[in-house]
Amino acid sequence: MLAVIRERYRAHGFDEIETPVMEEYSRLHAGIGGDNEKLAYNVLKRGLDADAIRGAAGDPAALTDLGLRYDLTVPLARFYATNRGQLPSVFRSIQIAPVWRAERPQKGRYRQFVQCDIDIIGDASARAEAELAVATLDTLDALGLEGGSIRINDRRVLDWMLDSFGFTSDERPGVLITIDKLDKLGPDGIVAELRERGATAGAVDAFAAFLRRPTTLEYNPYGERQIRKALPDGAPDDIVAHLVGIGAAVAASRGSATELEGDIPLVFDPFLVRGMGYYTGTIFELAHPSVDYSLGGGGRYDGMIGRFLGQDVPAVGFSIGFERIVDLVSERTDAAAPAVVLVHDRDVPEGELLALKAALVREGSRVRLEQRTKNLKALLERAASDGYTAFATVAQGTTPASLEVKPLA
Repeated sequence: MLAVIRERYRAHGFDEIETPVMEEYSRLHAGIGGDNEKLAYNVLKRGLDADAIRGAAGDPAALTDLGLRYDLTVPLARFYATNRGQLPSVFRSIQIAPVWRAERPQKGRYRQFVQCDIDIIGDASARAEAELAVATLDTLDALGLEGGSIRINDRRVLDWMLDSFGFTSDERPGVLITIDKLDKLGPDGIVAELRERGATAGAVDAFAAFLRRPTTLEYNPYGERQIRKALPDGAPDDIVAHLVGIGAAVAASRGSATELEGDIPLVFDPFLVRGMGYYTGTIFELAHPSVDYSLGGGGRYDGMIGRFLGQDVPAVGFSIGFERIVDLVSERTDAAAPAVVLVHDRDVPEGELLALKAALVREGSRVRLEQRTKNLKALLERAASDGYTAFATVAQGTTPASLEVKPLA
């Protein structure tokens, strides 16, 4: 699966980089990682004695100077800021690597997990978001998960919408946390929680009225009509145009001149929030009809690299959560590349075994050497469960020509 993901990402013009698993404490706790900053694993400073630890017990920054990365975006921003002079003006990167968060382990949440990221740095146009969307959907298709779609929104739309309802800037972070629960709580539950939070009463009333407004059941494909119908009147034209441009580019990649000519796998969701504090524009989540949770997501983070570089650089990324898709992909056997177990007697010389193995490997096979055991059936069953499709028994003097390969059935 990782090989397929890498191959499809590279086919779309992205280049793989590797970044360290540890970052400076100050970068990981710069106020841009949202709730994930609270989940970061921090590394104790070297050389601290017991008195120093007791003296700094109330100040994590005095105790630690490094931490394990909780995502791949902060390391990428530092990488780009450090190496900008050697990189192209528009840099397309791949990162496929583990990250760590102090989660309470449960289904879909782990303390260590793999993210599969693609990012475009240096392009502020809608083409960048469209490239990411097309590459991500193509990768999902290549994994055998056809039918995926992308929910899309813009943090600037969210800010404008909350402002138009009358929420103050101070209460906006808490309001967004509540809105993010809309799928679970429903409109009535969201309104009730906002009132419990003590949000501005008039703003809550305006928001409640918007949620309960009469709507038609007509289908509108992704485009300007769908976007404007999902928002209050007066949505900013430039933001709507950017979102429409993403759809037009994705439509063109699928052979349609406009969004209306094809079924574009994009859905505008005005209440999509995503929790990372560094998003400045477009945000998206990857959905699949087989599950009710997202398989990945991302967004535009134009302000992050400027923290390291001293000037803003446009940037946008999309990440697939490997653990979230691995159970959805059924194992497939490639008939052109058989996997063979060579079951050998104890007295077969090592040179003969490695010569046989090398001959099969040169032919394109995957080969494992296994010494014969009393329970041959159990050995072969284990090999089959590991993905091997054939076996051959090897005695002293066996040659590649005399080797008899049998299917594991």
